[in-house]
Parts: sequence; structure tokens; C-alpha cells
Amino acid sequence: MKYNKLSVLFLIDKTKINKQDKCPIKCRITYLKKRRVFSTGLFTVLDCWNSKKQKAIPPNKENDYINTQMSLIKQNINQAFLLLQVNSKVFDVEDIYLQYAGKNVKANKTLLEVFELHNNRMNKLIGVEYTKSTYNKFIEAKNHVSNFIRFQYKKGDILLESINQNFLDDFDFYLKSEKKQKQITINKSIQRVRKIIKLALAKGYLKKDPFILYRPKKYETKVVYLNQKELDKLEQHTFKQARLNQVKDMFVFCCYTGLAYQEMSNLKKEHLIKGFDGAIWIQMMRQKTKSKVSIPLLPTASKIIDKYKDKNRLLPVISNQKFNSYLKEIAELLDIEKRLTHHIARKTFATTVLLYNDIPIEIVSELLGHSSISITQRHYAKVVQHKVSSQMSKLSKKLKNKG
Repeated sequence: MKYNKLSVLFLIDKTKINKQDKCPIKCRITYLKKRRVFSTGLFTVLDCWNSKKQKAIPPNKENDYINTQMSLIKQNINQAFLLLQVNSKVFDVEDIYLQYAGKNVKANKTLLEVFELHNNRMNKLIGVEYTKSTYNKFIEAKNHVSNFIRFQYKKGDILLESINQNFLDDFDFYLKSEKKQKQITINKSIQRVRKIIKLALAKGYLKKDPFILYRPKKYETKVVYLNQKELDKLEQHTFKQARLNQVKDMFVFCCYTGLAYQEMSNLKKEHLIKGFDGAIWIQMMRQKTKSKVSIPLLPTASKIIDKYKDKNRLLPVISNQKFNSYLKEIAELLDIEKRLTHHIARKTFATTVLLYNDIPIEIVSELLGHSSISITQRHYAKVVQHKVSSQMSKLSKKLKNKG
């Protein structure tokens, strides 16, 4: 039987000499032609290091201590290697180091451990690849999973290798029965858990995807938006309170631009560009998808900008929480029996302003900044069906009159 050899080698880093003119001693583990280098926390003078003998010379109190510590490190690495040979079928150099360091080897990684790894990496990329709100959603998802594990398994964590298909079904049921969440919210949480599993697979912590056959439960998406009558009512009303008029204008502005809250808040003069057609366009990056959006500035939106623009900001600055709170007041005062939030303005733009004015869905998708037209179709399928029905009805009457 052929055995793969383990190599443990100590070396010094000559590029990092400290104030005492000493170099750090590093340890390099080699196994299956792969290397893992780590710091030992030991230091020695460059002239005292004997690479061939793998020790610090000449013998003295300081060098004897260094050599003893290196001997212990090598002994512990060999013990870790032996333990893995006894307990694991397959392992690599990273597993040897993890076993030596007293951490979980890849085969023994837990779900919350990988969740933490993912979230820490995401945190460092806020503003580069992710937004703060996206990061917060993964923090929330980790908390949901942690609470679920305690509820379902009476444990603080669960090994990746013990996860099976039933985990997501049970997690779905838990969020629905204990947290009273809607299916659309549950599916988002499950989607984030699956991303963690994909990371575990990519890192080699898992050999097979336990959720490969999982299909998310379907739910009916109801698009809430202002119809033309409600939008006209809102536009034409003047409130006694200046704060409500201000929020109303900003909401109406988004009804004619489709901007999300973050884009509306960040809108500046530099985002207004004269287009190829001579008209003014809003050009900016969508915070959520990091994709570029170009939206023609319709007359109503243009008037609102003229009303509020100052030296730099085009619209007043207000927190999302206050914005939605004032919208609730507005809905009550105007007898609009819908739970108004900023996002409804974006829905109104897609439906009442665009689709009901015969703008093709591919253009709607482009103006909303969706990453694919399938997203637009999925969200506004019923609106499109209604338009198709209406157009076909007109066509039917036209053909009937012709006959």
C-alpha cells in the first residue's frame, strides 16, 4: 500500500525583520503536493538560523527555547496527521493545519460557521460588491437559522454533513408557523441558506449538495400599485403640512421615474444627462443590481425637480422610515385603501405609467433596471395578461365590425 508523505519544514521570512533585528519563523506543511504556510510566533536572528539542521544556533537559552517550541509544533502536526488518517477517508493539507490548530476540519464544518465566514467576507465588500442592506439581510438570515436550529434540534449549531433535504422543508415550516412569515419572505431566507451551502461546496466543506432536488414553494405575487384615478388624486391634492406635500412630491416623482429609495436619495445634478434625442435623462447605477439605468425625465418628474433642486441635491433628504410613515398619513387623509410605501411608487411607474400606456414589457424591464426580462414578466404577469385581454377585445370588436 502506498502512503502519501507529510513534510514539515521551518523557514524564516527575511523580508520582515523587526526592531530587534529578528526574523519571524514560519512553518510549511506539504501534503499531496499542496502547501500550507503559517506563522509560529517565534523569531530568531538571521545569522543564528541553520536551514539544513532546521534549528537556531549556537546552543543558548534563547535558541534552546526556539528549538524546543519548533519540535513541539512538528510533533503536534504529526499527531494531527495521524488522527486524520485514523478518522478521515479523505483530507488535504488545509485539514491537517486545521486539526493542528484545534479548529474544525472541512469535513466537520458547521452551518453557522460557514454562515459567519460568508458574512465576514461580505462585510468587507460593502460598497464594492454589496450594499449595507444586503449584508443586513444575511445577518438576519443567520439569526433565523440559529433560532431554528435551537428550536428544531435543541443545539447551538449543526454539522454540514448532517444536513439533508428535510432541513429546508422544516425551516420553511418553522418560519411559517413560528415566525408567521409569508411564503415570499420565507423563500428569500431559504435562498440565502442555499447560497451558504454553495459556498461550502466551493470550499470543499461538502461533497454533495443536500438541496439539489429542493424546489421552492410557489406563491402568488400580488402587485400593489396606484391606479390612474388614485395617482391623479394624489398629484392634485395639496396638504396643509409642508412635510406631507414634500413626501407626496417625492413619491409622485418616483411614480414617474421608477427610482428606488436609495437612488432617489442619491439623485444629484450630475445624474441628469442630455440624451441622444435632446431630452433630459436620468443616468445612474442601481444600488441593488449595480447595473446602469437610463430613464427619460417625464414632464411631471421634471417639474418636481425644478421645485426642489438646490446646488447639488435634486430632492429633499428624508429617512426611509419617516418617508413611509408620512405615506401612511397621506393614504389615510386621501382615503386610499392601500398600504403606501416608497416601493409602491416603483410599481406604479411600471404599471399605471408604463404598461397601461402600451409601453412594451422589454422597455419596462430596461427602465426598471431589472437584470433580466424574466424578472419583470414574473412580477407583472397579471398586468400584462390584462393588457393582452384588453387589446384582444378591441381587436375582436374591430374584426366583428369589419365583417
